[in-house]
Amino acid sequence: MTDQRAAAGPAAQVVVVGSINMDMISLSKRLPAPGETLMGEAFAMTPGGKGANQAVAAARLGAPVAFLSRVGTQAHGRELLAALAAEGIATEGVVVDEAALPGIAVIMVASEGGENSIVYVPGSNADLAPADVDAGAALLQGARVLVAQLEVPVPAIRRAFELARAAGVTTILNAAPALPAGAELLPLTDWLVLNETEAAQFAGLPAGGLEEAGQAARALLLQGPHQVAVTLGAQGVLLCEATGALTHLPARVVKAVDTVGAGDTFVGGLATGLAEGMAAADAVRLGQAAAAIAVSRSGVQSAMPRRAELAEEL
Repeated sequence: MTDQRAAAGPAAQVVVVGSINMDMISLSKRLPAPGETLMGEAFAMTPGGKGANQAVAAARLGAPVAFLSRVGTQAHGRELLAALAAEGIATEGVVVDEAALPGIAVIMVASEGGENSIVYVPGSNADLAPADVDAGAALLQGARVLVAQLEVPVPAIRRAFELARAAGVTTILNAAPALPAGAELLPLTDWLVLNETEAAQFAGLPAGGLEEAGQAARALLLQGPHQVAVTLGAQGVLLCEATGALTHLPARVVKAVDTVGAGDTFVGGLATGLAEGMAAADAVRLGQAAAAIAVSRSGVQSAMPRRAELAEEL
C-alpha cells in the first residue's frame, strides 16, 4: 500500500474527519419498488461523502476548514481531492492511497418530492485508522470544532475525539448511519446530531413524531453528549440541552427539489456557527437556513449555499 499526504493548507477553525466518495446519482419520477426497473430521467457523477459534504458546507458558509480522511486514487480520487481544493479546504490531513479505490455512493432521487435512496460502498474510507488521525493531529491544535460521521471506522473517530478533547475543541458527532458501535463515542461528544429515525435507533425507542424524538434525545443525553439535535425534516429541529430542556425550532416552508445532502448542509452550518461562538439555538438556525436553501436546488455539494445567500433566511 502506497500512502502520501496531500498538499498543506491554512489553519482551520473547523476540522472534519470523515468519508469522501464519488456520488453516482440517477433521477427518476419516483423511487422504484423492490424488484422494479424504472426509466431514468438523468444521471450525474459528483463529489460526495458525508464528511466531504459537511466540509464543503462549512467552507461555503465562511469557515476555514481542514479535512482528515483517506482516499484511494485508482478511480476518481484525484478528482475528489481537486474538488476539495477548489472550495479552499485544507487537505494535508488526507492520506492518499494509490493502491485503493475511493468510496462510491449510488443514489436514486425522485424528481417528484425529492425523496432519495442511497447505497454506500466505503472503499478507502474503511481503511482510515487511528495512526492516520495521529499523523494529522496538528490540524486540531488551532481548531474550534471537530466534526465526524459514522462512514469511517469508529476507532479513527474515537482517536480524533480524544485529541480534540485534550485540545479543548468542541466535538460534533453526526451519528449517520446509526451504527451500534458509534455509542462508544457519546462520552466524548459535545454535540450529537441525528435525524428522527437515527435517534430512535440509537436510543432503542420507537420512532414517531415530535414527542418520541424528545424522548429519544433525552435518553441519548444520558449517555454522554452535552447537546442533542434531532433533525425532523420539514418539521425543523428539536434541540435537547444539557439540562434536558427541549426547544423546537420549526423549519421554513420551502419546495423541496432534492433532499440529498440536507443533513450534511445542516451539520456544516451548525459547525460554522459554533466555531464563530454563536449560542446553541443560533448555530442551529444557521444550519437550518443553509439546509432550506440546499433542498430547494438539485445536487448535493453544488446546492450548498454561500454565506451571503442566507441573509433572507436568517
